[in-house]
Amino acid sequence: DPARIGDRHCDGGEYNTIGCGWDGGDCIVEGYPRCHVENPSWIGNGRCAGGEYNTKECGWDGGDCKCNVEKQYLLNDGHCDGGKYNTEACEWDGGDCTEFNAEYPGCMVEKPTYLNDGHCD
Repeated sequence: DPARIGDRHCDGGEYNTIGCGWDGGDCIVEGYPRCHVENPSWIGNGRCAGGEYNTKECGWDGGDCKCNVEKQYLLNDGHCDGGKYNTEACEWDGGDCTEFNAEYPGCMVEKPTYLNDGHCD
C-alpha cells in the first residue's frame, strides 16, 4: 500500500528498505541515518534492545546499551563468560563474574571456566 510510505509511521518489513526510502523516511532514526531497524522508537528509549539495535550504526541502541556486546542474553545468565563481558561497563557479566573476580583478582581471561578445570590451557 503506497499510502503507508511517508505517513510518519515506520511500517518496517518490505517498507523499510532502500528501495522504499526506508518507508519514505519514517524508519530513519534521528541522529543515526545508517540505523535501519523494525522499531526505530526503541532507539534511545531507556532499555537495551540488543541485537540489531546494539550496533555502532544505531549508537549502541541510542546509548541504552552501555555494555557493547553482541550477545546480551549472556549477561546475568548464571555463567561467568569473561572477556568483554567481564568488564565494569557490563557490570562484571551482569554479576555472573563476581565470585570469579573475588577468587582470581586481575585475571581477565576469555574463558574463566578453563581455570582449575584439570587441564593446562
